[in-house]
Amino acid sequence: MKLNKVLFNGLSCLMLVVSTNAWAIDTKAKNMILVDFETGEYLYQKDITQPIPPASMSKLMTVYMIFDKLRDGSLSLEDTFTVSENAWRKGGAASGGSTMFLAIGDKVTVDQLLKGIIIQSGNDACIVAAENIAGDEDSFIEKMNEKAKELGLNNSYFANVTGLPHPDHKMSVEDLAILARKIIEEFPQFYHLFSQKEFVYNNIKQGNRNPLLYSMPYADGLKTGHTDEAGFCLTASAKKGDRRIIGVMTGLKSNKERSDEADKMMSWAFREYDNYRLKQKGDKIADVPVWYGVDKTVPMVLSQDVIKTIKKSNRNNVKMTAIYDKPIKAPVSMGQEIGVLKIEIPDAEPYTVPLVAGQTINKVGIWGKIKTNFKYLLMGD
Repeated sequence: MKLNKVLFNGLSCLMLVVSTNAWAIDTKAKNMILVDFETGEYLYQKDITQPIPPASMSKLMTVYMIFDKLRDGSLSLEDTFTVSENAWRKGGAASGGSTMFLAIGDKVTVDQLLKGIIIQSGNDACIVAAENIAGDEDSFIEKMNEKAKELGLNNSYFANVTGLPHPDHKMSVEDLAILARKIIEEFPQFYHLFSQKEFVYNNIKQGNRNPLLYSMPYADGLKTGHTDEAGFCLTASAKKGDRRIIGVMTGLKSNKERSDEADKMMSWAFREYDNYRLKQKGDKIADVPVWYGVDKTVPMVLSQDVIKTIKKSNRNNVKMTAIYDKPIKAPVSMGQEIGVLKIEIPDAEPYTVPLVAGQTINKVGIWGKIKTNFKYLLMGD
């Protein structure tokens, strides 16, 4: 067998894995990640796997759990829950945290609770939802941790449903970005709630605390957080044209610093990076010789679309190489992997995409084998 390489010109990008001191921009945030929504590639990272107090950003997990129940039909937006004394005491105004201002015995719909959690960051709303869905908060927390493992949130552990300070309650900014992306992908019918700027309950109007909704025209969610330990935090999404960027940051010193830093970093990501379609699924890369096949060659094609996020200044510095063995021995099945397309750009790890057979090639019979062998003896490869 002979290893063959074919070079192509094109554009691509890989998840960047260099340390933060290599970036052309720096952040005041203690932890920071910027992710392209479509490709999932990381545009900026700073201590992204460190488990940190997530404050109210962890309410995104509580919201995900409610959305999941709505999706499977075991819950509806019109279902009504009763506010317990426990929820009122632990999450109400007297607790000192953010609240929806629910009263003991109130009958509140799931739709209202979701708005109370997302827009008003109500601790009481989170506890009411947990108690009514799972029977008690502890049982709901257990399900949250099970779901976190299922979603691949490897640096998260939930000790409550609110994000209130607890020594064991931790999330990484990477996990928060993964969770935000899943919420947007899986629940588009509910995502509009994150961009709603105000909600009135019990005659009390409260505004959405996400600063980007007021300062950045293309921002559309997700959740703020603040405690003395966590500082001012934000999990944010912004969509400009067809591109969406997700950013998570922690440890800012004030609401203004959080707003300014988020605006700066998200704007930088849109300005410096773009998505490029390198190849399409089914594009033919080469015709590969087939040994003992009824056809002499088989088309080698892309198994998937290749869309990568790349720094604009590197868009012309991409090398693509098709790597495969030849000839391939028949029979060959359509869709069978027969090579890889290796994609390289500066300052990134090489990225490979499978190359597959574009059609089925059957094996020749005994006389075909004899003819092939005779030809090989006479003429060689």
